[in-house]
Amino acid sequence: MLIEIGDKVVSAEIFKKKFVCDLTACKGACCVEGDSGAPLTEEEVSILEDVYDKVKPYMRQEGIDAVEETGVFYMDYDNEPVTTLVNKKECAFVNFDADGTAKCSIDQAYRAGDIDWRKPISCYLYPIRAKKYRTFEALNYHEWPICKPACDCGSKLDVSIFKFLKDPLITAYGEAFYKELEVVDQELKSIEDGE
Repeated sequence: MLIEIGDKVVSAEIFKKKFVCDLTACKGACCVEGDSGAPLTEEEVSILEDVYDKVKPYMRQEGIDAVEETGVFYMDYDNEPVTTLVNKKECAFVNFDADGTAKCSIDQAYRAGDIDWRKPISCYLYPIRAKKYRTFEALNYHEWPICKPACDCGSKLDVSIFKFLKDPLITAYGEAFYKELEVVDQELKSIEDGE
């Protein structure tokens, strides 16, 4: 089921599916697995180029080498900008903590107060994937086997995707849009309870 909210078309799955990241289980695999880097907007490419020197101290040498060789992004098979990869695998902006969990060096620079941009919105909104079309933007749940621990954790805590992603959704689309999502969520629950 798809729900229209202004110029957004939202999959009902973001209300129905449960999800809470469980880094102890997945070790941040979404930053390492996949067939391309993290999707970037053109604006984010510019931001990333501007903040790179402040993010660099948080990066691994392999990531620095990849960025210095090819830049902060490349064009993927859809001809859209994505973050540079190390050895066609992990994002160049990933580093690993002592137990091997992937951490985002951009987010670390943000948390340390070195930059005022948290991370690419595609990363911040995950597992929602947003795609802009000519007249609307689609928000869909991206199901990925490596996120099974997050689905299990979300089910245990009874937290739906849109609730888990409250801050990123407000960052991307504003408080009013999030309030509309809450209204839709209540309406969907009423329909289910009435059946």
